[in-house]
Amino acid sequence: MAPPPPDQTSTTSDASGGSEAIHSDEPPLKGLPSNVTYSDLIARNKRNSVFLILLMNVLITSFCGALGVILVALGESSAGQDPQAQSQGLQVAPLLGGFVVGAVIGLVIAILATIWSWFSGSNAILRMTGSREIAKPDDPQLFNVVEELSIAAGIPMPKVYLIDDPAMNAFATGRDPEHGVVAITTGLRKMLTRDELAAVIAHEISHIRHFDIRLGMLMATLAGIIIFAADAGTRVAFYSAMFGGGSRGGRGGGGGGNPLAIIIVVVAVIFAILAPLCAMVVRFAMSRQREYLADAGAVELTRYPDGLIGALRKLGGCRQPLRHVGQSTAPLFMVNPLKRKVRTGRHDASTVFSTHPPLTDRIRRIQALK
Repeated sequence: MAPPPPDQTSTTSDASGGSEAIHSDEPPLKGLPSNVTYSDLIARNKRNSVFLILLMNVLITSFCGALGVILVALGESSAGQDPQAQSQGLQVAPLLGGFVVGAVIGLVIAILATIWSWFSGSNAILRMTGSREIAKPDDPQLFNVVEELSIAAGIPMPKVYLIDDPAMNAFATGRDPEHGVVAITTGLRKMLTRDELAAVIAHEISHIRHFDIRLGMLMATLAGIIIFAADAGTRVAFYSAMFGGGSRGGRGGGGGGNPLAIIIVVVAVIFAILAPLCAMVVRFAMSRQREYLADAGAVELTRYPDGLIGALRKLGGCRQPLRHVGQSTAPLFMVNPLKRKVRTGRHDASTVFSTHPPLTDRIRRIQALK
């Protein structure tokens, strides 16, 4: 099950029927360009992790700045200003001040969230999903499979967790291979053959090997903060408009506000709406791509595509949703665990908000690796 020895020379055929020798320290990955190795994939995932974490931090900072602008605008409109101040409309300086204060608060929150997620995110995810760690005597076969595949992947053996749930699913988490965890539901454990079990574990170990677990853990935390802040900001704006927004139309007439200030408020509102959507689209797109690569990695480790195909078909046929799962943890699982997807069997839906690629597409790609 281990990959071929280093410094070997492999030969691939090009479209014209010729062949070219590929000299590499590692074997190429199946299903990916012939010059891509696991080291390339891991390095790319690390770079993507840094870039996307910076992007999510910028989104959080900008979102909180936009929220600060909205709150200042609402505060000015609901305050009991004198007629002369009301006639001047919204002022630019207070709005910019609100943006700066909100952005600073957002940056602090983003940094603290990243640090917390790095050191405690995986434990929080395991608690949220109801996972419990097991020892080898609890399930010797499962431990043997995890041990064999972690040796084949060249990583430390991850901790093994069970989720007491009749649903069928699995996930991996942790900040690096040295702190990796694989978790599988009791429902899936009972339904799989040994070959299918090996394929599922190989898929999750591939996530660990590719450093997907770090990216997924950090992205789940930061995207969750943006969603929470968007919800809080919407509620604040709604209640401010409901209970304090009517005072501006009084004496002195509030017409003819500063055009630049009005533009700033409009842009802030638009960004406050779009920021959570952008965060979710980026996170879900990364989740879909990671699933394809983990499928290819699983086939590379097991050398048996039919095992993964059989496991995915069983997962797609399950109509029992997970009990302890939410929007923030759903992308971590092997297939979408949310109730509306599982009970309707909509595992082939594909939109920008889909957490996983279509199941039939995944199976088709695996079949191409035979």
